[in-house]
Amino acid sequence: MSETPPRIIVVTGIQAAGKSTVARLFAQRFERGVHIEADVLQEMIVSGGERITEPGVIGEEAGRQLQLRLHNACLLAKSFLMAGFIPVIDDIIIGDRFDQLKSDLSGVPFELFVLAPSPEVVAATRNPGRGKRVLGEKWPRYLDDALRETMAGEGIWVDSSDQTPEETVEEVLHHLKG
Repeated sequence: MSETPPRIIVVTGIQAAGKSTVARLFAQRFERGVHIEADVLQEMIVSGGERITEPGVIGEEAGRQLQLRLHNACLLAKSFLMAGFIPVIDDIIIGDRFDQLKSDLSGVPFELFVLAPSPEVVAATRNPGRGKRVLGEKWPRYLDDALRETMAGEGIWVDSSDQTPEETVEEVLHHLKG
């Protein structure tokens, strides 16, 4: 994929939309690709970590850590980009987090891809048996509503409900080349 101009790729969507899987597969398509997984950055906090536990309720410290996580993902991405790699970040980018992303990547070319499988598909097929922490049944609908409300018109949206991860990567690549 050397014909793709150097830039940072950001893959977002609701929890369990397939962001990490697609981002990793996507990064592998480049001669020099890097996958920056926000969940891994969050797990680097080995004590004092705070997470969001209720839809729509973000405690002060959990919010600060989310900002720190995204900021560090962007710093890593910029560093890898400057070293000749194509970095692919995956994280849940909704609302104010998009403003932060744009600020943290100011002056750096980036593309935003929004994976948008239906929340029903996510709840029925993607949450059971996940190796990752799953937030519960009410999260897919809440996050999908928030994503569609705050991110409408931003980036390139891909309805991956009926796609394999490989098919989703192909669709994203088609948009990137076009």
